[in-house]
Amino acid sequence: MSDRFAGRTAIITGASRGIGLAIAERLVADGAKVVITGRKADALAEAVTRLGGHDQALGVAGHTADADHCDEVITRAIDTFGSADLLVNNTGINPVYGPLTELDLAVARTIVEVNCISALSWVQKTHQAWMGKHGGAIVNVASVGGIRPAPGIAMYGASKAMLIHLTAELALELGPGIRVNAVAPAVVKTKFASALYEGREEEVAAAYPLGRLGAPRDVAGAAAFLLSEDAAWMTGQTVVVDGGFTLGGAA
Repeated sequence: MSDRFAGRTAIITGASRGIGLAIAERLVADGAKVVITGRKADALAEAVTRLGGHDQALGVAGHTADADHCDEVITRAIDTFGSADLLVNNTGINPVYGPLTELDLAVARTIVEVNCISALSWVQKTHQAWMGKHGGAIVNVASVGGIRPAPGIAMYGASKAMLIHLTAELALELGPGIRVNAVAPAVVKTKFASALYEGREEEVAAAYPLGRLGAPRDVAGAAAFLLSEDAAWMTGQTVVVDGGFTLGGAA
C-alpha cells in the first residue's frame, strides 16, 4: 500500500490471528518487516506464510509473560532484520465471565499480569535493546472496556484501563524519542471476542451507529497510523475504534 515503514522492523505480540495478524499484514503492506509472537508454533508458521514468508516475517513461539521469550524475540528481530523500531502490545486474555464478587483472585492476578505487566516488560526490554538509543513508536491494544464499564468482563476492562494509564505514563517518560499510544476497540469479529456476538451478531451490531461490528482491519488501520510519521505529533493518546458505540450505545 505504501513504503512508509520501509527499513523498519515491528514486533507484534499475539499476532498469529485476529487483530494482531491484521496489524502485521498492514505493516508489511506498508513496507515493514515483522516479528510476530504467539503460543502455537504451527499457527505462527501459517501466519508467516500469509505475510509473505521469511523475507518479510519471523514467528517466535512462546508465552508473552515469559521474560526469556521476550528477550529472545527482541534479539532475533535485531539479528534477523536489523532493528526493533516498532512495538505492538496486542496480547490479551479474558478467561472468565461473571461478576467481580465471584472472581477467583488468582485469575484476576493472571489477567493483570498478561494484559498489563507483560506489556510493560516488552516496553522496558525493547527500550533497553533498541529504542532507547534509536527511537521508535509503540501501540498498546486496549479496549473500550477500559473506558466504560462492561458487565461480565469487568476485570478485563479494569486491566485495559490500567494499560491505557500506562500508555500515558510511558509517553511522558519516553518522549521525545519514543511515542506511545493506544487503540481501544469495541467488539471486533475475532475468535477471541466470539462469545460476545456469536448467534446474535445483528442484535449486538444494532447498538453501533455505523451498523456493524468491527473487523480486524479496522483496528489495524488505526494502529498503523499511530505507528507512522503521520502521527508524529501524537503521544499518550488512546484512539477509540468502535463504530460509534461509546457515543451512547448500551453498555
